[in-house]
Amino acid sequence: MQTATPVQRRASRPRADALRNRERIVTAAREMFVEFGPDVPFDEIARRAGVGNATVYRNFPDRDALVREVVCSVMDRTSEVAEQALAEEADPFEALERFTHAAADERVSALCPMLSDTFDKHHPDLEAARRRVERLIEELMDRAKAAGTLRPDVGVGDLMVAVAQLSRPPAGTACFSADRFVHRHLQLFLDGLRAPARSTLPGTAVTVEELRQS
Repeated sequence: MQTATPVQRRASRPRADALRNRERIVTAAREMFVEFGPDVPFDEIARRAGVGNATVYRNFPDRDALVREVVCSVMDRTSEVAEQALAEEADPFEALERFTHAAADERVSALCPMLSDTFDKHHPDLEAARRRVERLIEELMDRAKAAGTLRPDVGVGDLMVAVAQLSRPPAGTACFSADRFVHRHLQLFLDGLRAPARSTLPGTAVTVEELRQS
């Protein structure tokens, strides 16, 4: 088998400026999806990203591809925050708190509704990003339960539902005006997760599998 030359290898790798343009497009799309919803025209996204329309279409041939990249990038950043919290926080519950507040700042709840019935929610990239963040949330919660600081009757699904409901209103509904309430309400919720529990929760802990079926 013929070995690729250095010139061929360089040609096969994306140029640094092409990677920067792609990152700018994803950042601009995320901001505008949160502000206005998923139907923002590509030319508006290109204008905010500081690139031409052709550059947007060269990277993302259709809207589904761009939405998928934005959602994956948000989940990836959320996973990175979880990994940092696990590595840097000595107190398991403080690690969980740090992650929860950071997840809210990613505006996950404003982006998730974009995965409509016509969207391929089972795309391999989405599945991989979702499994990674779910595994890390489970690890954060398991550590806090083992330390006796997280009540034992809550599941990963409980946390994910609460973050989605408390963090942001849907895209395009004056979401930034609610920012001043977000972390206050999240902290109230987190305080309710501390052990020992002061009440008995109705029903059973919500699992990730139950969320997917709902």
